[in-house]
Amino acid sequence: ALSQIPESRRAKARVVFTAHSIPQSMADGSDYAAQLLETCRLVAETAGYSAPWQLAYQSRSGPPSQPWLEPDILDYILSFKESKGEDLVVCPIGFLSDHMEVVYDLDTEAKNLSTTLGVNLIRTRTAGDHPRFIQMVQELIEERLDPSLPRQALGSFGPISDVCPEDCCPITASTNAKFARSQSAPVDMNPS
Repeated sequence: ALSQIPESRRAKARVVFTAHSIPQSMADGSDYAAQLLETCRLVAETAGYSAPWQLAYQSRSGPPSQPWLEPDILDYILSFKESKGEDLVVCPIGFLSDHMEVVYDLDTEAKNLSTTLGVNLIRTRTAGDHPRFIQMVQELIEERLDPSLPRQALGSFGPISDVCPEDCCPITASTNAKFARSQSAPVDMNPS
């Protein structure tokens, strides 16, 4: 995507990664934001991108009174323009395919705002059906089918368990416990 920016302006271009925003209360009880930042770092390093990059969020929903992870991509674009930015590459790192949230939030809303502000916005493709992504999914399946295979991982988090430990996400565990207590009878997830 950077190659689509004129070479004379490429050094000043910036990359912003995006992912789905979640309520701040959920983020406080998980590694979601830290894992996203680590993924952004790994992608930037692998791509040889050494200029500063940013993680922004999109697809916020819920009541305005509930804080969600920020900055929102549209707010980031506004601040980028205020800082005299011209060229912006948006990489939807938190999305596997070009579904509605990517198409609407980035290709429609973010693109329209960028055009209005005079910012050249270029969006990278999502992993979709890229052969390396498909190969990774295949390797993950093979690892699960054959426990003797080593679990591969990049970055500082290492391989993560397939099943969350009981104390993995305190917010979720608390919510699940409240839900379980509220049920008068167990729910059969495999009805005959």
